[in-house]
Amino acid sequence: MYKAELIINRDFRKSEISPLIYGSFVEHMGRVVYSGIYEPGHQEADEDGFRKDVIEKVKEMGVTCVRYPGGNFVSCYDWRDGVGKKEDRPRRRELAWKSIETNQFGTDEFVQWSKKAEIVPVFAVNLGTRGVENAVSLLEYCNLPVGTAYSDFRCENGHETPYGIPIWCLGNEMDGIWQIGHKTPEDYGKLAAQTAHAMKSLDENIKTVVCGSSSTDVATYTDWERIVLEYTYEFADYISLHQYYGGQEKGTEEFLSQSVEMEDYIQTVIGICDTVKSKKRSGKKIDICFDEWGVWEIPGEDVAGSVASRDWETAPAFSEQIYTMEDSLLFASMLMAMIKNSGRVKAACQSLLTNISAAIMTEPGAEVWVQPIFYPFSYMSKYGRGTLLESVLRAPSYLSGKGREIPYLDQVVIHNAEMDELVLYLVNRRDEAAEVHVDMQGFCAEHAAEHTVLFHEDIKADNRSDHEKVKPQTAVVTGTQKTRIDCKLKPYSWNMIRVRVKSNE
Repeated sequence: MYKAELIINRDFRKSEISPLIYGSFVEHMGRVVYSGIYEPGHQEADEDGFRKDVIEKVKEMGVTCVRYPGGNFVSCYDWRDGVGKKEDRPRRRELAWKSIETNQFGTDEFVQWSKKAEIVPVFAVNLGTRGVENAVSLLEYCNLPVGTAYSDFRCENGHETPYGIPIWCLGNEMDGIWQIGHKTPEDYGKLAAQTAHAMKSLDENIKTVVCGSSSTDVATYTDWERIVLEYTYEFADYISLHQYYGGQEKGTEEFLSQSVEMEDYIQTVIGICDTVKSKKRSGKKIDICFDEWGVWEIPGEDVAGSVASRDWETAPAFSEQIYTMEDSLLFASMLMAMIKNSGRVKAACQSLLTNISAAIMTEPGAEVWVQPIFYPFSYMSKYGRGTLLESVLRAPSYLSGKGREIPYLDQVVIHNAEMDELVLYLVNRRDEAAEVHVDMQGFCAEHAAEHTVLFHEDIKADNRSDHEKVKPQTAVVTGTQKTRIDCKLKPYSWNMIRVRVKSNE
C-alpha cells in the first residue's frame, strides 16, 4: 500500500464549474438515434416514439446538454429534410456513414425529446456542403417568433413557441480529410465568421462554437486554432476540442496516463486563445466547448472499413464498443481533466449517448442497460457542482512512455457551498491500494465522510452479459476528524468521497 496526502484550503478557490460540462452527443450514426433514443413500436415508447426507459437513464446519468445532429453526419445534412409531415420526408443516401437516412427523426423531434429528457439542446449547422443560408434559415426556424417564412413553417408543423436553442456549433471537424466539405483553416475561418455574423444579426442571444482541431494528431493542430480564431474572434464564444483515447494494449498505467495529455491539450488551446486575444487587443475571452470526447479502442481504419463494406443500410449497428472497468478509469480522469480546467471549459459533450462509444446501451425491442463508464459520469454530474478548489497532492508518480510524470493518484476537490459539502473524486492509477490523508484547511467536518467506489477484481470486466457486474459500492472511510479525512482506495479504482462541512473561522 502506498501513501498519499492531499491538502486543500477553503480560501484557495480556482473556478466555478459549469453544469454544461456534463453533456453528451446524439448523431445520426448507427443505432444512436434509431433504436437508441427513438423506437416507435417499442413497449417503452411514448406517443412520440421516444424510449421512456432510455430517457430515464439519461436523467439518471445526469446529462445536462446534448449536441445534435452531428458529427460527420451534419456536413451533408439539410435540416429541411427532417421537418414537416413524416410521410413527406425524403429518404437520403447519407455519405458520412454510408447509410440510408429516413429522416423520421429531425429537428422538431429532437427538441421534443430534449424537453422530456430535461436537457439543453446544442445544435450544429452544416458548413461542409452548405453554408450561411442553411444555418440562418435553421436558426430562424428554431428561435424566432412567428411572422416570417421559416418561423411560420415551424408553426405550421405544430410548434408556435420558439425553441430558443442557446448554443450553435459552426460545422464539425472541418480540418479532417474525412469530413465532407473539409476546408483549410483560412477558408473555414472566413466561412465561420460570415456564418456567425449572420446568425448573431438574427438572434443576438445565441453563443457560437467554432471548430478547433479534431484531435492533437492532425498535422494542422495549433496552426488551425490560431488561424481560425484570427478570422472568427469577434463572432465566436467558444472553440471546440475533440479527443478520443485508445491504446489499452499498451498496459493500464500507460493507458491511464492519457488524461494528463488531455490536460496539456486544454492548456495549449487556452494559450492559443489568449495569444490571439492579445494580438487583437481584445477584452473578450474565448472559452472551450469540448464537444466530443471519450474512450475509443476500435482503430479508425476498422471503422472506415466497416462503413465501406455495407450497402446503404438503415441504422446499421457498428462501432458498438463494450467498456471495461479499465476504460471507466480513463473516462473518469478525462472528465476530471475538464473539471480541473473549468475556468475555461464551459461546455462538453461525451460521445455518444447511446450504443456507439456510449454509456447507455439498448437492445432493439428489448432492454436498456448501462456500461461501467455510466457511473463516474452520473456521480460527477450529480455531486460535482460548485467551486473547484486548489489542491496540493503529495503522492508517488511514474513516467509515461512520452516522458510525462504521472501521479498515481488523480484527484479533484469541489466545494459545494449550497449543499455545505466537500466532494473529492479520486482515481487510483496503480495496481496497489492507497492510503490517502486529506488535510482540510478552513473547513470543519460535521459528519463522517461517505465513500463510493467503482472497482472490480478483474480490470477487464464489463457489463455486457451481466449488466450488474461492474457497479458502484459503498466503502468505509477509516477516519473522519474535524479537519482531516483518512481513507483507503482499492487498486485501480474510481472513488467519490463526500463530507458535510462548515467553515472553520
